[in-house]
Amino acid sequence: MTVSERVAVSERVNMSEVPIKYPQRRKMMSHERLDVYQVSIKFLALARQIINELPRGNADLADHLRRASRAVPLLIAEGAGKRTAGHKARFYADARGESFECAACLDVLREDGLLEEEEFVRGKVLLERQVAMLTRLCR
Repeated sequence: MTVSERVAVSERVNMSEVPIKYPQRRKMMSHERLDVYQVSIKFLALARQIINELPRGNADLADHLRRASRAVPLLIAEGAGKRTAGHKARFYADARGESFECAACLDVLREDGLLEEEEFVRGKVLLERQVAMLTRLCR
């Protein structure tokens, strides 16, 4: 099929109606293979659970934790996509900073009596692991 024939066919087909078929075993993208990315996704799930359990009147803390915990996997993914070591390190350093912000949010929530000890410890363990890996990636 020539290029002009493909263009003619694509103009007749509404691409939003074409189902996307993913292979049974798709290849992972580079950021998905990083342990630090997987840990950040686990922390994001925990943060979402913590946020959903917060009583009314804590929107500021909820928003802070939501934004910081979402930023980490996004920065890691963006860093993994960069080609030079310097560019990668900058994004990993930013993700590290957001991780510390998440840790501070947990401290404040615990101090305010809004976070159970078990969730606090689970969150801190994930964040400590995450920060350690990001510190190595920043070098």
